[in-house]
Amino acid sequence: MNGLLAGFRKNRTKIWVGAVTLLLVFYLVVSFQRSLLLLTDSNLTAKAIGAAYLVLPVVGAWALIRELIFGARTEQMAKVLEAEGGLPVDELPRTPGGRIVRAAADAEFEKYRAEAEAAPNDWRSWFRLSCAYDAAGDRKRARASMRDAVKLFTAAS
Repeated sequence: MNGLLAGFRKNRTKIWVGAVTLLLVFYLVVSFQRSLLLLTDSNLTAKAIGAAYLVLPVVGAWALIRELIFGARTEQMAKVLEAEGGLPVDELPRTPGGRIVRAAADAEFEKYRAEAEAAPNDWRSWFRLSCAYDAAGDRKRARASMRDAVKLFTAAS
C-alpha cells in the first residue's frame, strides 16, 4: 500500500494531466458528434451553428496536442539538465505561508538573465531563465522563455 501511495505522489501531476486530457477528449468527441447532428438538420440556422460548432473540437484538439508535446519536451529537458547537474537549485527564502520572497527571487533572476544573454543559443540557459521567471511570479515570461528553450532543444536534437 505504501508503494502505491508513493507512486501516486511521485506521478501526481501526470495522473492529473491524464485525467484532464481524458475529460477534454470526451468533450471534444461529444462536441464533434453534436456538430455533425446539427449539420444534418434541414434548418439552415442549425447547419450554420453545426459548422461553427465543428471548429471547437478542431481548435481544442490542436491546443491539447500542442500542450502535451510542450510538457513532454519540458520534461525531457529537465531530465537532461538533472543528469548534467544543471537544474537550478531552489534555495530561495520563503514567507511563513510558503511563498518565495520576491526580492530574493528578483536578485536570483538577474543571474539567470545574464546567463541567457551571454548564451542566447543555449537551451539550458533559457530553461533556467524560465525557472527564474516562474520563481519571480512572472508566469507569462516563464512560459515564453520555456518555449524558446524547447525550440532550441528541438533544433539541437
